[in-house]
Amino acid sequence: HVSVVVAAALSALAIERHAAPVLAALRSHAPPDWRFGPVAIASQARVALADDIGERLGARLAVMLIGERPGLSSPDSLGIYLTFAPRRGRTDAERNCISNLRAEGLVPLAAAARLAWLMRESLRRSLSGVALKDESEHAVLEAGASLHYTTTANQETRP
Repeated sequence: HVSVVVAAALSALAIERHAAPVLAALRSHAPPDWRFGPVAIASQARVALADDIGERLGARLAVMLIGERPGLSSPDSLGIYLTFAPRRGRTDAERNCISNLRAEGLVPLAAAARLAWLMRESLRRSLSGVALKDESEHAVLEAGASLHYTTTANQETRP
């Protein structure tokens, strides 16, 4: 069982632009035996909220999509956090993070492929965070996912 929390936090624009494409791509990478609980929506939240929700739902994994702190050139950057066996009191060291999901950074398809890899490995090894090194680069490339948006003739294209 996977719990998913979507939180605008510091950038509602990030959620508006990227949350739905990431979740749709994630489902395409997910094995048929993965069950996703209802998506929880939070307007102002911290990453740890996913641990509380995941614990209450009895989830094996918690996924948080959260609007990151906007910078001068990145008002729509999304972060994704993954926690194995979510429960109150988990620390940042017990979470994996995929950050800089935006047009000039990591694209939704590649982020979803990376997240699916981390989720599979997290379940297989029964851990997350610093104990789970992200070695998904090869899996992402094998899946044919371009890591970045490309621009041609002044038109943005997405994989």
